[in-house]
This record gives sequence, structure tokens and C-alpha cells, in this order.
Amino acid sequence: MVKVMAFGSFDIFHKGHEDYLRQAKSFGDFLIVVVSRDNNFLKFKHREPKHSEEERLESVSGCEYVDKAVLGHKENILDIVVEEKPDILCLGYDQQVDEKWLEEELKKRGFTDFKIVRAKAYKPEEYKSSKMIKK
Repeated sequence: MVKVMAFGSFDIFHKGHEDYLRQAKSFGDFLIVVVSRDNNFLKFKHREPKHSEEERLESVSGCEYVDKAVLGHKENILDIVVEEKPDILCLGYDQQVDEKWLEEELKKRGFTDFKIVRAKAYKPEEYKSSKMIKK
């Protein structure tokens, strides 16, 4: 069984997120989605989320492509990856993650057997959270 892990804030769950998770699921058999904690949302997005981490987790859990949805760790965002041991890490097209850094940090933690893939954009002019929030 190939486990795939996807990550996100998912503050306003929309069709772009749904397509990201559809693509992520297509890379394997079992999709685990990590929803960012409120404190990490603020750290990375530089604003408060519109919905609590529990509400965002519930929205993601309801997506048909998701086999398991979990909240990330408050202290170290990479701990959940080492715990769940996915075969594939699927990043969103617009996630600001340095893939080399990610590989190196996970290898430092002894997690070496994985692949990183990027999902393609789905109508980003229409389904982009930052644009939707401004409306």
C-alpha cells in the first residue's frame, strides 16, 4: 500500500483544495492530510485563520479523497511526517517549501525512504484562498 501525505491550512475549503487532494490521492492508495495548527497558520500566513483548526480538520475530513486527516504538531511541523511514514509527500503547487530543505531535514530525523511530488494548479485565478478571502 502506497501512503501519500498532503499538507495545508485549508481555511476556506474550496474546489482548488479538493482538486489538490484528488491529485494527491492519485499518487497512491491511502491519503493522509495534515491540517496546520492555528499557531502554525499564524506563523506561515501572518494572519489569524477565519476557521479554527478543528473546523478546518472537519472540512478536510469530509473530502471523499481523504482516508485520514490529522492536525499537525504545534512545535515541529515535520514530526507528523516521521510518525506517519508516508511513501510520497505531495505539495501544493503554491506551497512555499524548499524541497531540498525538506529532504535534508527529514533525513536528519532518519526518514529517508520517500518521494516528493507537486500537484498542479486548478483554476488558480478562481480558486486561490488569498483571493477568495479578499472578496
